[in-house]
Amino acid sequence: MKENLREQFGNIDIYLFDQLLKGTYDDCRTILDAGCGQGRNVEYFLRSGYEVYGVDSSAGNIVKIKQLAAPYADNTSSENFRVELVEKLSFEDEKFDLVISSAVLHFANNIQHFEEMLNDMWRVIRPGGYLFCRLASDIGIENLVRSIGNGKYILPDESERFLVNQEMLLRFTTKLAATLHEPIKTTNVQNMRSMTTWCLRKSY
Repeated sequence: MKENLREQFGNIDIYLFDQLLKGTYDDCRTILDAGCGQGRNVEYFLRSGYEVYGVDSSAGNIVKIKQLAAPYADNTSSENFRVELVEKLSFEDEKFDLVISSAVLHFANNIQHFEEMLNDMWRVIRPGGYLFCRLASDIGIENLVRSIGNGKYILPDESERFLVNQEMLLRFTTKLAATLHEPIKTTNVQNMRSMTTWCLRKSY
């Protein structure tokens, strides 16, 4: 049973898996993983016949995800995977049913950079489509992080991240005229870091 789950879903983010179990993305057919790495979050979508796209700043990662996608060329062309910055996507407006942003936005250099990445991902989502985000926050560890300016912090695990909080996420939800289709949820990892799930839907 465990082997079958791993074969079907790979090493997918557990909170993205949660949305799949809930059927949130059942009507989605075109998927962009913005900051795709080597493809851990797209294996299920490739195997299930979705049209999958991915961008990453690392050419090596794009080589790897093209290799992962090669057996599914009937639905997903290798040309769908590109070396690009998330804030400078080359795709046309409203192309995708779902954009995945997993562990990407917390590498923003400052609030302007964060908003540039967010806005360009939002631009390519069709009306009624979804944005799935997992990103670092200070929620629950507010007194344990140390500001170094420009919205960036040193976490208790000594990593450096751009951090959001709930007020900021709610403010951007309103600014995008988006709907929260799930409450904002945060996992506190032993007071060393906090990872927040932010699930948005674009209005028709």
